[in-house]
Amino acid sequence: MIKRLLQKISHRYASKWLVMLFDLMIVAFTFIAAYVIRFNFRLDFDIVVMFKQIPFVFLAGLISFLLVGSYKGVIRFTGFKDVINIIIGVNILATVLIISTFFSRRLNYDGLFNISGSIIYIHLLLNILFLVGSKLFIKSIYNKLTQEFETQKRVLIFGAGNSGMLTYDAITNDPKNSHKIIGFIDDNDSKVGKKINTLSVYNLDKMTPQFIEKNGVEEVIISIQNIESSRLLQISGFLFELGLKVKIVPPVQNWIEGDLSVGQIKEVNIEDLLGRDPISITNPQLVDEYDNKIIFITGAAGSIGSEIARKITNYNYKKLILIDTAESALYELQQEFRRKDITKFEAVVSDVRDVVRMETLFFKYKPEIVFHAAAYKHVPLMENNPYEAINVNVGGTKNIASLSVKHGVHKFVLISTDKAVNPTNVMGATKRIAELYVNSQQGRGKTKFITTRFGNVLGSNGSVIPLFKKQIEAGGPLTVTHKDITRYFMTIPEACQLVLEAATMGNGGEIFVFDMGESVKIFDLAKNMIILSGLRFPEDIDIDITGLRPGEKIYEELLADGENTKPTYNEKIMIARSISIDKNEIDVNITKLCDVNAKVQNLEAISIIKQIVPEYISNNSRYEVLDTKK
Repeated sequence: MIKRLLQKISHRYASKWLVMLFDLMIVAFTFIAAYVIRFNFRLDFDIVVMFKQIPFVFLAGLISFLLVGSYKGVIRFTGFKDVINIIIGVNILATVLIISTFFSRRLNYDGLFNISGSIIYIHLLLNILFLVGSKLFIKSIYNKLTQEFETQKRVLIFGAGNSGMLTYDAITNDPKNSHKIIGFIDDNDSKVGKKINTLSVYNLDKMTPQFIEKNGVEEVIISIQNIESSRLLQISGFLFELGLKVKIVPPVQNWIEGDLSVGQIKEVNIEDLLGRDPISITNPQLVDEYDNKIIFITGAAGSIGSEIARKITNYNYKKLILIDTAESALYELQQEFRRKDITKFEAVVSDVRDVVRMETLFFKYKPEIVFHAAAYKHVPLMENNPYEAINVNVGGTKNIASLSVKHGVHKFVLISTDKAVNPTNVMGATKRIAELYVNSQQGRGKTKFITTRFGNVLGSNGSVIPLFKKQIEAGGPLTVTHKDITRYFMTIPEACQLVLEAATMGNGGEIFVFDMGESVKIFDLAKNMIILSGLRFPEDIDIDITGLRPGEKIYEELLADGENTKPTYNEKIMIARSISIDKNEIDVNITKLCDVNAKVQNLEAISIIKQIVPEYISNNSRYEVLDTKK
């Protein structure tokens, strides 16, 4: 019954005029109290004059509070800014009383406006005490009553600095707060043992199973700005072993309008442990680039294609054409857009290998910008199915690029991969050929051909992170092909920011590469994911080394032999200076490759690939025989 009543009250707020009246009643009360205190709690003053002065003080208070708007605040959410407003308001009130007293004495006016200076100052201090205290008291009572009927997690905040205090304020001021802060943790010995807001500051070493059980701690929120990933993992691992849930406060630049909300506090995830700052690109030219444009996205239902589509919907584009053969995934994207009331798009089930169908779409929609993300990307599968790799990665790219020239597309952006650099597998080699073909088309029409090249994408379909998660859910073990294998990683939003930026920045013929920081050891990544799952390696879940798969490298590269880079205006993006190519020879060889491939002659097709991409040396693959014949 009481809980229902509180829930009903929680959806209603006191009238601002009722709050004003409440504040003015306090002002009147404190004025009487100021007189009593001034005269040492004796009634040795003219009570009639005091009561005549109260309406004037009441009026002065009304004017002061109207000026600062302190009466508009919701009492149960009273915060620092509200307190400042109250202090400013009562100071204005005191100033009005001082000025009125000054002129009353100077002009020998009615004694009604002649108030003792000591009374005014006592009144000022009492106003601050009672107005602020009453609001905080009401807020405290409200929070106490509501929290008694809610299940609350007992939480520690790691970080007793400014960020930790802001986190504390965000949680305690949240009306739907389900956390009870019971203390702070900090590495700084000068803070350990002290109290903040009556809460103790502990050292991390204090966190023992006995302490956790005694205090009922369930969760720790890490609130340290610019924490190193290695330190974050160390802290998280230690706390996970104690059976605690761990969350992290995002960087201050990600706070909404400079303020932290409880909803932004998230669980620690693998992106937080990449060992580099997330890449952020802000370019106002993007607004003009996509304004009123018709845009094609092939492979639109994939991880990259769908995220590009989502980001483009933030701009004032004219029409978005989403093309993919994956019917179910495309349907899901279509439904997602409809739920968001996005209407300026068409979802088209179609295959980039079908040049007749593609030309029909070009004729129908007349695209101005094309993002070509359609490709087969899985190394082992493509090693065993080179026909499909060539057909989609080479043939599909050839179709879309050629049609872009024919139909006067303004910009064509190819989504490539670091596996195209010094390839050791069919997939990487076919993507390199796609790069070469796109480059060969530059200058043959008005279309500007741009290539983006980046590493592995965290969380994309079929990537290592979802695989590890499934293996952890199944109880392990996690499988890693080689203990020393490394990869570059970025998040899906980062990858798509690069693509959109490249489309804006590119003038045609460039290969854009990202500064992706240091490469990550997959073995370490697997261990970190085990720790983040609250498990121990190898006690709970072990890691099996399965051996390199056909065509797999131990490490990836972002630049090919003979390539170097030049900077752009964004330090995170570079342009690869590619080696010169014979465009006519590329055309002839690619046409020959597609013709041979149609006859399903794998060895002959792979042999042509190696002629087009001489740096392609097969690794741990049956196609190594073609390298030994050279």
